[in-house]
Amino acid sequence: MLGRTANGLFWMSRYLERAENTARLIDAGFRMSLTRSTESEEDWDGVLQSAGVRELYAAKYEKLSGADAMDFLMRDKTNPSSVINCLEFGRNNARMVRTALTREAWESINETWLDLRTVLARKVTHATLPDVIDAIKRRVAHMRGAFSGTQLRDELYNFAMLGSFIERADNTARILDVKYYVLLPSLLHVGGSMDNFHWQSILRSVSAFRSYSWVYDAEYKPANIAHFLIVNRRMPRSLAFCYEQINSNLAHLARDYGGQVAAHETAARTRNMLLTTSIDEIMDKGLHEFLEGFILSNDTLASEISDGYRFYK
Repeated sequence: MLGRTANGLFWMSRYLERAENTARLIDAGFRMSLTRSTESEEDWDGVLQSAGVRELYAAKYEKLSGADAMDFLMRDKTNPSSVINCLEFGRNNARMVRTALTREAWESINETWLDLRTVLARKVTHATLPDVIDAIKRRVAHMRGAFSGTQLRDELYNFAMLGSFIERADNTARILDVKYYVLLPSLLHVGGSMDNFHWQSILRSVSAFRSYSWVYDAEYKPANIAHFLIVNRRMPRSLAFCYEQINSNLAHLARDYGGQVAAHETAARTRNMLLTTSIDEIMDKGLHEFLEGFILSNDTLASEISDGYRFYK
């Protein structure tokens, strides 16, 4: 396969996954902000920090406000990770590799872009935010279903899936990290009712509120929630689940290409770390520090895949 096609599929999936997960990150921050009687800068600073766009935001806005932060993350063209930009970049990559996609997959991606461009044409307010986030999640789920239900399980599919799960792992880690930033200025709340509400908000933001209760009998303990989203291999947005899928797709590529690249070793090492590290170890050493290290390692893996399979634009 040409590196250009592999690159297009990989980044198509990353950008489309990122669009949904940026919306989920906004949802996490919005739910946590509802616990305060008045809006403060801390409400959205953590969301912008976790999204990696705090400096970009500061370059455009003098003051931090929820309304401006939501708009910057949702529809600001100067923010490369905004939902609207991610949808456009994902569609552009899909158009570039149009012949590698089924008709159903391409039409679903194109329709998603057209529909959500209309939804995001107006500024998102606190009142409209829940409906907008639901619309983004529904459209991306439809798009994901069309791709998964029609694409041949070959190297094209493997590169697309690698992009999806690397991006999903990154974003689950970032959503969890919002918890760190929100509570950092108020450690007295740790273990209290507000703390528990924040953890439940994290679960709702990754559509895991009900499935969590099936596993843990609805006991919303921070260690259990972190366990569910980091090392539980049955939770489809957990870091461990993502790395099971990453390793599986890399194994298929190794068989197709007759060898391995550096990415195989990095992915296997991260998977083994997630399987052998207990949640108590993670919490004792620091959740924020663990997540920071994971995000850096995940970025390294993405670069190694790009280099190993000679991606080019």
